[in-house]
Amino acid sequence: MLYLYNMKSIINWRIFFILLSLSLLSVLAVLPYVITLQGDTIKQLNIPISTIITAQTFQCLILFSITIFLGLFLTKKNNFKLPLLEAIANHKDYKKILQSITGRSVLFGVGATLAIYETDRLFGKFGALISTSQNPAPIWQKLLAAIYGGTTEEILMRLFLMSLFVWISTKIIKTKQNQPTQIGIIVSIVLASIIFGLGHLPITASLTAITPIIVTRAVILNGIGGVAFGWLFWKKGLESAMIAHFTADIFLLTVLPLVLS
Repeated sequence: MLYLYNMKSIINWRIFFILLSLSLLSVLAVLPYVITLQGDTIKQLNIPISTIITAQTFQCLILFSITIFLGLFLTKKNNFKLPLLEAIANHKDYKKILQSITGRSVLFGVGATLAIYETDRLFGKFGALISTSQNPAPIWQKLLAAIYGGTTEEILMRLFLMSLFVWISTKIIKTKQNQPTQIGIIVSIVLASIIFGLGHLPITASLTAITPIIVTRAVILNGIGGVAFGWLFWKKGLESAMIAHFTADIFLLTVLPLVLS
């Protein structure tokens, strides 16, 4: 009985299952986009799409079960918050929280988009510009891909990876309260952002050849968003980072291509 009590108290299991459900749905949502961009590679595997989807779903179920559990555990240790999900899980008034974080998060997402766009123009002068028109996926697939970015990538990069780096920093930089320091959090945001950028190289490879300048571009451009989302996770909660990330992806994948076409 004591063991069961400890398992119940170690994380909020309602939030766990909400995030797990969202992550699995977002993985299914992004599949059409991935198939469009990497269709030739998938055909070479000579494996039925249904088999790939089943295997991918099962793999993600295991991966996200582990990362969400550890992320929630580490977030609790780091004294970070998930205010909206906590309100939903505890049957509290979540509407006020949603209203209070949406406007700022959307503005962060738009700001990150503009910063990424202007920085990308600089890379274009060095021959590393990848036009948004090169992406052959239809708009509906890009909208679904934005759900994946705002949900799954934030779970992996912020809830889990950034929280892990922050927790490690508490072991390196000792404090009386055993709580993360500002410098430890900032370094963790940057490290998670670098890995976030490197994680986009497979999609980048479907649009252009991978060169050192392209790798640098991927790290810096995605790092801009990663730093913004990491700051929101730290200061406002995971949900703010998710909304900002979703907004940025909507603008980068759909709005800018339409405006610039």
